Amino acid sequence: MQLPKGKKIYFASDFHLGIPNLAESKARERKICTWLDSIAADAAIIYLVGDIFDTWFEYKNVVPRGFVRLLGKLAQMTDSGLRIEAFTGNHDLWMDNYFETELQIPVHKKEIKITVNNTTLLIAHGDGLGPGDNGYKLLKAVMSNPLSQWLYRRIHPDTGVAFASYLSRLGPKHADSPEKPFLGKDKEWLVQYCLQTLQTEKIDYFIFGHRHLALEYPLEDTGSMYINLGDWIKYDTYAEFDGEKATLKYYKQ
Repeated sequence: MQLPKGKKIYFASDFHLGIPNLAESKARERKICTWLDSIAADAAIIYLVGDIFDTWFEYKNVVPRGFVRLLGKLAQMTDSGLRIEAFTGNHDLWMDNYFETELQIPVHKKEIKITVNNTTLLIAHGDGLGPGDNGYKLLKAVMSNPLSQWLYRRIHPDTGVAFASYLSRLGPKHADSPEKPFLGKDKEWLVQYCLQTLQTEKIDYFIFGHRHLALEYPLEDTGSMYINLGDWIKYDTYAEFDGEKATLKYYKQ
């Protein structure tokens, strides 16, 4: 893929729309829509790299209530011809075909690699990658199983979505929890994943969400870079690739 002159690829993740309350979520949603407007003119592709919603579960004929500002903005952008792709995260793992059929946005459930202007980028939400976190990996395998999803859809949507939201909020409240500092390469599972991957293939940029830490981390002497996209609760961060270099940016209205 060759990026047209003057065009960029954008990456953002961890909007977690729906928390901590309706008012703050709507304010964040409006800010995200304003950011999308600001990049639309020079965007070739926009990647939404998971946890767009704090809870999302699709029934056959029902999707969670709310988020109409973002969904309408995405529909407007794809209708204009802009390419947008999304990823599932650990909070919106049960995305199905709603984005693709209604918004023309394909949804990736695993990492992908793209090569642009001879630069290779690996993109993923990041949950379940690398060593450790075995409990979550087992849970994700169960939750991703089609039978598990079919069984859960037997629950009435009012109960099913409410219960999923309850489970989501049992973990650390991202809006209230203290920042988790960078733990060093030996304890950061995503860094370990990057280094393991580089043993067998060349990747110039690893772009992940999930960690809720705005970070650009050079991977030792490999010449490769790990970028974590932070979130839109504390940081309002995103990454852009201009055809030569990917960088982390802070959005300021």
